[in-house]
Amino acid sequence: MAERTVRRQARGLKRMAEILDAAELVIAEVGYPELTTNQVAARAGMSPGSLYQFFRNKEEILDGLVVRYIDDRQEFWAARLAVVTPDIPMEALVGQLVDESVRFKSESPAYWSLLYGTATGDQLAAASQRLHADIARHLATMLRRRSPELPGDRAQLMGTMALAMVKAVLPMVTSVPPERGAELVDELKVMLVRYLT
Repeated sequence: MAERTVRRQARGLKRMAEILDAAELVIAEVGYPELTTNQVAARAGMSPGSLYQFFRNKEEILDGLVVRYIDDRQEFWAARLAVVTPDIPMEALVGQLVDESVRFKSESPAYWSLLYGTATGDQLAAASQRLHADIARHLATMLRRRSPELPGDRAQLMGTMALAMVKAVLPMVTSVPPERGAELVDELKVMLVRYLT
């Protein structure tokens, strides 16, 4: 009996992940404001009634995506923070983080759609703020690990500003030819290194 319950739970978690995967694709295509649960159900290969067993509405799907992204990024930041010491060159640190951001943007376009969302409704704005705050907090932690004497409030401000720089440049990177995008990424790295040192 316990084994059957575990299998059911595993199937349920797998189905939820498939729904969130489908929602990511729909958001990447039409944006969150235009997303409907019917679109997500169709993309996930299920009926709307089956989807409602897991998510009652698009707001719950948004919450599920935000939790997924924060959990995924927690693992990313934990791995990065473990290797940050005062000895690591800022150029190397910035290079790794920017390259990872570019890679993640290409693999998770819905994440960036949500991260940039601000004026499309209170819930999306709140989700966007949660993602921003989480990233800025991790950047501040990284900066303090590299420079232990840096005051916490200054590190938080610097993390917030660094995030704003990345958010300003990355949309440009994906809207130009690859060679121009590479130049923009290089300039972003220079800008961040100069600001953070």
